[in-house]
Amino acid sequence: MKNNLRIIALIIFFGSLWGFSEIFIGTFLADQELPYGIIMTGFFAMIFLTMSRIIYNQKGIQFGIGIIAGALKYFNPFVGCNVCSAIAIMAEGLIFELIWNYFINYDFSRLESLKIKISFGIFASYTIYVLGYIITQILTPIIYSNFYIGNLISFIPQILSKGLFAGFLGIISINIVFYLSNFKLSLKDKIYYPTTVGVSSICWIIVLTNWYFFI
Repeated sequence: MKNNLRIIALIIFFGSLWGFSEIFIGTFLADQELPYGIIMTGFFAMIFLTMSRIIYNQKGIQFGIGIIAGALKYFNPFVGCNVCSAIAIMAEGLIFELIWNYFINYDFSRLESLKIKISFGIFASYTIYVLGYIITQILTPIIYSNFYIGNLISFIPQILSKGLFAGFLGIISINIVFYLSNFKLSLKDKIYYPTTVGVSSICWIIVLTNWYFFI
């Protein structure tokens, strides 16, 4: 029971950080005309999802993180299709979950090889970005107008090519996470819960406050 509570707190913590990053850092990058989708997926999403799985190697955590991040992203005051963005992030969490369970599962020793780390970083980041992008391209016209498969097909080459940059960032992200994992940090409950709950609460309060005043 105690371990389950720590896992729930972890899911809310990383999900809140991811959603918060998507809203504020992603918006800032977009305003600077930088490839925010590639950076947010290849760097931030990969770091949050990989790090959380290393801390607690339990199935379902990354999908849960995606749900929390997507729920927070729904209240993004700076974009149009909140529902599309939220579902896309939830899908990214699920896709990472499926990829990890298939390639790594509970056997961390497979990631001791630099070659495996690079391969996993490229494949996971590339796949998450491409499928998340495609999901957004499908949902946005369905919700706001009409979906035409021809329009999606015309974007596929562009989506696939952009995914290569996300894959490159995935290499950097996963190596950063595994480097940081060498520093063993164990927090007692009296520090763990206030930290995770406190940071999560701050993320939600800031986002909901902005949403309230901007919408």
